Amino acid sequence: MSRPLAEIIQKNWRKLAGLALIVWDELTLDELIKSEGDAQKLTNLVQQRYDMPREDASKQVMSFFERHRTS
Repeated sequence: MSRPLAEIIQKNWRKLAGLALIVWDELTLDELIKSEGDAQKLTNLVQQRYDMPREDASKQVMSFFERHRTS
């Protein structure tokens, strides 16, 4: 049985934060690391920094998580 996506992302977040920095270059690596791979925290950062609707930010975050899923 595979682990939940959130658990996988959080476990690998230190590695994935560098990739997230490429996607969201207006965020800092420190901000990304401090988000701990938490979808809500990351959605809040993206929403605020890019001045976009929450739904759009959430879609971006979930799309990133799905693309970088590892087991």
